[in-house]
Amino acid sequence: MLKMMTFFQGLPGQQTVPGVPDLPTSSQKLPPASEVESEASMSEASSEDLVPPQEAKGAPHRDEEEATKKKKKKRPKGLANVFSVFTKGRKKKGQPSSAQPEGQPESQPEPSGPLPTAEELKADLERGRLEAARPLLVLERELQAAAAAGGESAEELVRRQSKVEALYALLRHQVLGLLLRPLDVAPERLRQALAVLTEQEREDRRAAAAAGGSGALVAARPRRWLQLWRRGVEEAAEERLGRRPAAGAEGLSEAERTFLHMGRTMKEDLEAVVERLKPLFPAELDVVAAYAESYHRHFAAQLAAMAQFELCERDTYMLLVWVQNLYPNDIINSPKLAGELQRLRLGSLLPPRQIRLLEATFLSNEMTSVKELMARALELECQRWARDVAPQRLDSHCHSELAIDIIQIVSQGQAKAESITLDLGTQIKQMLLLELATFLRSYQRAFDEFLERGKQLRNYRANVIANINNCLSFRTAMQQKWQTQDLPGHLLGPLSELKSHGFDTLLQSLFGDLKPLFKRFTQTRWAAPAQTLEEIISTVGERLPEFSELHDCFREELMEVVHLHLVKEYIVRLSKRSLVLKSAEQQQQLAGHILANAELIQRFCTQNGSPATWLHHALPKLAEIIRLQDPSAIKIEVATYATWYPDFSKGHLSAILAIKGNLSSSEVKSIRSILDVSTGTHEPFKSLFSLIKVG
Repeated sequence: MLKMMTFFQGLPGQQTVPGVPDLPTSSQKLPPASEVESEASMSEASSEDLVPPQEAKGAPHRDEEEATKKKKKKRPKGLANVFSVFTKGRKKKGQPSSAQPEGQPESQPEPSGPLPTAEELKADLERGRLEAARPLLVLERELQAAAAAGGESAEELVRRQSKVEALYALLRHQVLGLLLRPLDVAPERLRQALAVLTEQEREDRRAAAAAGGSGALVAARPRRWLQLWRRGVEEAAEERLGRRPAAGAEGLSEAERTFLHMGRTMKEDLEAVVERLKPLFPAELDVVAAYAESYHRHFAAQLAAMAQFELCERDTYMLLVWVQNLYPNDIINSPKLAGELQRLRLGSLLPPRQIRLLEATFLSNEMTSVKELMARALELECQRWARDVAPQRLDSHCHSELAIDIIQIVSQGQAKAESITLDLGTQIKQMLLLELATFLRSYQRAFDEFLERGKQLRNYRANVIANINNCLSFRTAMQQKWQTQDLPGHLLGPLSELKSHGFDTLLQSLFGDLKPLFKRFTQTRWAAPAQTLEEIISTVGERLPEFSELHDCFREELMEVVHLHLVKEYIVRLSKRSLVLKSAEQQQQLAGHILANAELIQRFCTQNGSPATWLHHALPKLAEIIRLQDPSAIKIEVATYATWYPDFSKGHLSAILAIKGNLSSSEVKSIRSILDVSTGTHEPFKSLFSLIKVG
């Protein structure tokens, strides 16, 4: 399929799409438009007699006619003989002319002196004296009156009409020549031309209403000079917008330069029309509408032609930006033009169906680009892990740029869509969220692979910490980006798993060191439990500096994991059924040890940042169950305990009650039955006993 490269020759290599260009607000002179071609084809006189004389400068077709003259030495008619009909009855040299002084023509021609001859009118018109329009109209009406009276021969009427039409051709040439380069003409001169045009339009309407005339005369009206002027405006718009854009804008493709050139040109030209021409033009001509509609049509035609090609991703985006954003907002609704252009209802540069197709293409292109950029960013991150590259340090924390890169990719995608329309931004937001969730799952899987394969790398733990810290970067950036604290689970889920797996890796060695220490509780049948726990706490305290490069929030979360592990392992040792105490005194002594150990664990973990207040009741309440002797009181305590820890099962309760060797089997059964009654739970609920297996 033909590519845009073919349409715009010399397209530069693809670069990052630049920001939306700003349109200037300064006015620019409209250049002279090409001269309107003479339309003097008439049937009542020789066509060569009615050809308008060509001016020395800017007259169309002069070169062709001069060349034709040289080829044909003898030519009976043509430019040299256009006004040959004026030689009859010419005034003697020195005879005063009756041409009117310069001024604005009146609506009704009523010359106060003798009517100028055709030759005098021709001379005046060749000098650009538009005052000749008034006596010329009188000549035309006298001719019509003579034809109606029937006093002259048909041949004489045709001869007189030939003179009149030749003069009108010259007048039209002068008037439209001024109107099509309006900013180059003095205001008073422009008003004269407009007055002539307006008068000719009135005469067209009068002639149409009369709808009569002699058969000897060819119907010369309506002359439709207003249509010719509007056609000239159309050609001027096409010429202005069709110029090759300047090559000075670096980094822009050919299409982008074309869009920018047309937008700037239209805005500057229409501002000049509103500011400088509207005050001079009659309201009925609606000069703003004439120019605005012409520029709009050509702009739309250019964009429609471009849209037919298979546009590259960059040019599709820029085309939509112009159609949906820059054109309606920076041109149509710009401060200097809005009041004029809004009433015209120019409409869109492209039809709605084509816009929808382009938007669908843009969304597809953008999502493909986002997916590729995200995959590339993750690939580079994985390569750094594999090469054992140490992560950056930022404020004494291990740091990775991955989150920043990914959020920037997402933000740029949404910003591009929003620069077209806010609605398109809303559409792409949902697509980006899904793509981000897909990326986060890929990120979590890649991180899990690194946890398995990279254990021997020197910077292994530092990179694990950096990626845990990344979870905060991702979460914060997403909350700021979408202005919400409640992110959907499909975004937070992969991050939570990544963080959890990272914590497990960092704590694996520590928990391995603690395992034999916890075994001492049962191996020594809970002799000197305080010394054992103090050694456990000391071991944990020595390892805590290893986690100093985590962000504070993650150090607290990790300390909560440690806190949970200490409480859980302590309960595991109590639930081993290796200790049976038959006397109340022994049970009370064990309960006292448990309370002292619970206080030590709680104080140590809290001082080191653990927020796990939900664990504070876990050991003291078990100590109370062991201390109490009355089955009814034990039931109440068990029921209360179940509200704090709903995953406390009959199996766990049986393991604790096994310590109380003075309970009968019926009493144990009665106490266990209390867990059959639902008493509600405290919120929030976190797992504790579901992590503890009992035999």
